[in-house]
Amino acid sequence: MLSNKALGIRPSPTMAIDSKAKEMKSQGINVIGFGAGEPDFDTPPHIREAAIKAINEGHTRYTPAAGTPELREAICDKLRSENGLEYKPAQIVVSNGAKHSISNAFTALLNPGDEVMIPVPYWVSYPELVRLNDGLPIPVETSENNNFRITTSNLEKACNSKCKILVLNSPSNPTGQICSEEDLARIADFCFERDIYIISDEIYEKLIYGSASHSSVAGISDRAKEMTIVVNGVSKSYAMTGWRIGYTASSPEIAGVMANIQSHTTSNPNSIAQKAALAAMQGPQECVEEMRLAFDERRQYMYDQIKAIPNLDALDPQGTFYLFVNIANTFGRSFKGENIGGSDDFARLLLESRQVALVPGTGFGAPDHVRLSFATSMNNIVEGLERIKTFVGDLE
Repeated sequence: MLSNKALGIRPSPTMAIDSKAKEMKSQGINVIGFGAGEPDFDTPPHIREAAIKAINEGHTRYTPAAGTPELREAICDKLRSENGLEYKPAQIVVSNGAKHSISNAFTALLNPGDEVMIPVPYWVSYPELVRLNDGLPIPVETSENNNFRITTSNLEKACNSKCKILVLNSPSNPTGQICSEEDLARIADFCFERDIYIISDEIYEKLIYGSASHSSVAGISDRAKEMTIVVNGVSKSYAMTGWRIGYTASSPEIAGVMANIQSHTTSNPNSIAQKAALAAMQGPQECVEEMRLAFDERRQYMYDQIKAIPNLDALDPQGTFYLFVNIANTFGRSFKGENIGGSDDFARLLLESRQVALVPGTGFGAPDHVRLSFATSMNNIVEGLERIKTFVGDLE
């Protein structure tokens, strides 16, 4: 008999869509994919070269479970210079991607029955990671009319004595919205008064557009820093999704527990990828800005085109490489006799009829929406949006 807990975990809809699109492509079908959440750029050359050098120099053995001292020191330098946060290397735990970092945090903090507040819309893996660690995910409802802003009123409606953690994701996957410093301060005060930890997922912090800016909730005050686990990594900023390097910064006590957990589950993160991550963080940063500018151009084009399609709407993303599109006005319509009852139907029919893959909002807790990634070429974006426009125009 399989584990009931494991059987209760739902598959990732983003990976399901990506797999279906790849299967169709393997059959020679011209599929345009807006599903996968990874940069379409190659990892920059100096980072790849650092990995090759690491192999040639024999850096292929175990490292300390929490990461090499030099990488943890570099992360401290980054947090100090870019975020104004002071940590010591012992407070840094390097893991096999930011998802692993988040899982470590839940494992370290949760007891059976503890509740975790997760603002809606949310990244699809948050609730499942909570369940895997014997916690109960509690959705915190937000409003698109308020740009999905997290307010203390939202939190009060969701919070009770069992709540132990609040998950923050700013910039947000899937909405692309960013928490202001004022909202972060109110959120931090709310959590401090109730002894609630904050897991702050900041993986998209370098992909920000226009006049928007990123602030970490850990920088609000000393007490906010003490109760916050900052999560970050190199995947999105440096086009290193497959290298699997993420990290946390937290109190010495929490970091020690997470390092101990990791030592028994995965041991150290990949030794070669750690050398590559070090080169990413300490090397030239122009590559990050070049990718950000390309994403920004695509963002503006995609947003303008979607807004021009009748029955679709979206908020202009302040960060990430996603556009979260409201498709509620298409519900109740039909395509060639098939009714659209929700975002799952919309995504399926679009993929089958127009060969465009996007992610339905059900997995994000927002069934009225779909997520499009603009981490693909401008040619794909132009063609894919034209197909979406045609599909929506053909609805009856």
